[in-house]
Amino acid sequence: MPIVDMPLEELKKYQGINPCPDDFDAFWDASIAEMKSLDPQVELIPSKFQAPCAECFDLFFTGVRGARIHAKYLRPKNSTEPHPAVIQFHGYTGSSGDWNDKLNYVASGFSVAVLDCRGQGGISEDVGGVKGNTFHGHIIRGLDDSPENMLFRHIFLDTAQLASIVMSFPEVDENRVGAMGGSQGGALTLVCAALEPRIKRLAPIYPFLCDYKRVWEMDLAQNAYAELKDFFRHFDPTHKREEEIFTRLGYIDVQYLAKRIKGQVLMGTGLMDTICPPSTQFAVYNKITAPKDMVIYPDFGHEWLPSFGDMTYEFMMGL
Repeated sequence: MPIVDMPLEELKKYQGINPCPDDFDAFWDASIAEMKSLDPQVELIPSKFQAPCAECFDLFFTGVRGARIHAKYLRPKNSTEPHPAVIQFHGYTGSSGDWNDKLNYVASGFSVAVLDCRGQGGISEDVGGVKGNTFHGHIIRGLDDSPENMLFRHIFLDTAQLASIVMSFPEVDENRVGAMGGSQGGALTLVCAALEPRIKRLAPIYPFLCDYKRVWEMDLAQNAYAELKDFFRHFDPTHKREEEIFTRLGYIDVQYLAKRIKGQVLMGTGLMDTICPPSTQFAVYNKITAPKDMVIYPDFGHEWLPSFGDMTYEFMMGL
């Protein structure tokens, strides 16, 4: 078997090396409480795009720090009974994309919500306002400020807030909601289910934002993770603050949220992935205590995984 990381048997036992802050659980409990205290001021605005089987809306809500967050929301036409829903998350620096590729789920009786991550390729608002470095990248945004001001902390909370809003809609059965996405979307799928544990099924693909120190030690702080190396080169060139920085990143390391997941997990991973190394993905997968299954693609990297979309569809049909 080709290897770019550890042998598979070692991956199955790997538990990650990035330090976890001592107050991690208290930090996220307080963050969730802050999110739940907000008035989201939800707005549903009919979209210019419509389809014979769907009602399509631009959904806006107020997230933490007052940002107006956007998502696409589609629901089946003429549906009179509460039905399942799926929340979708996009890759790093992307957006919620086109409307038409969500219609397969709507045609199958699902409502669909797709988040625009703040400050990326969609129209969600990024209110900024952090002290220190804002050089290139969202992982390091707020890294020299308090952990409560890290941008990915806010994006993580946006995922759970969107899920909670969708669950509150009268047309949605709150007990039949799933989440899915690849890369950053895979990470946010896991995060959403951790911070909103009513998510019943989740299908992450090669999740990003896991085990940052492992990425750096493998000399793979490039591509999506390039900002890690950039941060050290610009702001800590001799690594005097290395332990402090990786511990701070631990607040937004998905592996340490994994224990909160209650829903059933179907995860796709390519063992030749040099963007999100397999060991970082196993670091989070191995910490999930809920029912789980991983589909492994030995010869594939950070790319389309054959048939995994079909598997995900069939998996979500079980909601």
